[in-house]
Amino acid sequence: MTRAVTSALDVEQTAWTLERYRRRGALLVVAGAVALVLAVVVELLVADTWASDATYWLFAPGFLALCFGIGSRGNVRRMRRTLGAGTWSAHPAVAIGSSPYATSVVLRSPDGAEAWPLTVIATRQRYELLRPGPDGTLWWCGDPRVGGVLAPPGGGGALVRAKPMRGGRVRRRIVARAEAEGLMRRAAPRQPQGPLSAPVTVDTPYGIPDLHDPYDRIYAAPYDLPDHDNPDAAPDDTPYAAMDRPPVIVDGVLMDRPPVPLDSPPPASVPTYAVLAAHAGRQAGPQGKALRPEADVSEVPWWRVRSLRRIAGVPRVLVSLAFCAALGAAALTGPPKEDLLKLGVAGVLALGALVYSCHQLLTVGRPTVRTMARAATAYPPRLRRYVLLYAPQGGAPVLVTFPAAGGLHARPDGVIPLIPPGPRKDPRRGLPALPVGTIRLHGWHWPDFTPDGRKAFVVPWIGGRPLWPAGLYWEDDGRPEFTALLEQLAPPLETRAGTQDS
Repeated sequence: MTRAVTSALDVEQTAWTLERYRRRGALLVVAGAVALVLAVVVELLVADTWASDATYWLFAPGFLALCFGIGSRGNVRRMRRTLGAGTWSAHPAVAIGSSPYATSVVLRSPDGAEAWPLTVIATRQRYELLRPGPDGTLWWCGDPRVGGVLAPPGGGGALVRAKPMRGGRVRRRIVARAEAEGLMRRAAPRQPQGPLSAPVTVDTPYGIPDLHDPYDRIYAAPYDLPDHDNPDAAPDDTPYAAMDRPPVIVDGVLMDRPPVPLDSPPPASVPTYAVLAAHAGRQAGPQGKALRPEADVSEVPWWRVRSLRRIAGVPRVLVSLAFCAALGAAALTGPPKEDLLKLGVAGVLALGALVYSCHQLLTVGRPTVRTMARAATAYPPRLRRYVLLYAPQGGAPVLVTFPAAGGLHARPDGVIPLIPPGPRKDPRRGLPALPVGTIRLHGWHWPDFTPDGRKAFVVPWIGGRPLWPAGLYWEDDGRPEFTALLEQLAPPLETRAGTQDS
């Protein structure tokens, strides 16, 4: 039996996120208090000796942790009062950056008559967790004249306080910038009503379960295809024996789904190709210059592919190794005694970073990129249409796939989260130039499926180069979580006169 939503705290994701913030604040308070006590004890035991400098190394971080913890707990209490007194509402939003410590966001009122310029009370790093992307939507709870709480669609993942922007001149300038980006012309998102969807999680390349093939073999034939109706069944020795219908291979591409008539009615409660393609067109922005060419993964080992080295964590290992070498060289020069403690602490930190980065490379990064390379070179590929969307939380690119021979009302058959191929300053460089098109998907081998058989590791190729996935390929399994994920990627719009306004 579902419970009606009477306040924002009734949303499961919101309550869980707020509780996580509360526990983090309590942990900081405890850690800060322990560090301060240790600083006092060390000062009493080693006073007037060379080791007394350790007091400062304990006191400074302990004091900062205590201050941040107390501030975090106060922030959680204010958000709890706001969320308990109101409900969530969905608004078109535009992010306006003003400084490294205060970021502005402009929301459009539900009736579309006015814009609300707000100042986000958070560092830029925290705000990046919910920064609205192109054609983005944010959830709001509070009074725009007093302040409130912002969250990505769904009400969870990140909660940030915001207050009304002060200064009439600044407000007018920020609103003018938002209007120039088309805020007032955007379609109205559907308002959250009643019980909301369950939390949706997307696996990341650092949490891929049981994907490593112990034999590390490269599949060059279309064998071992899974039985989608019976995931626990072992693959048959006969190619394609586990598939529902005889496959069709056209120009080396596997076509395993029947055509969808153009006039077929759209499935209930699932965004169609037409809806998601229109949303992708609104999100599309100008493309930057192309990325520098790199080695072909089908011709060279993974460590010779620049993007795979970055995903595996090789640059982190090299940077940590360089720091250790520099500190070792400084220690050999015979530094003064008063600098020995500082040099020793820096050396321990650098060595710890080197050990951690090497451990991540060997246990997580290397198995992940080897799985990527194996999936990218698997044949035959499967032809699909794609729609390129951006996650409302953080703006990460996501591919929604459709049958290759489908119409405007075709149902999505899968979702692939992508690793942004560009540099940190321009992460969208290297993405497809068009928001819709055709791709070839490589992968789908039995060892790369999750135990429930619902997700596999698949690598899309567009324009002759691979786009590396940030997680598993999630095929449409009919569960409500899949529909909830699509609604987060493309928030539903308010219906007018019985039709959806796109």
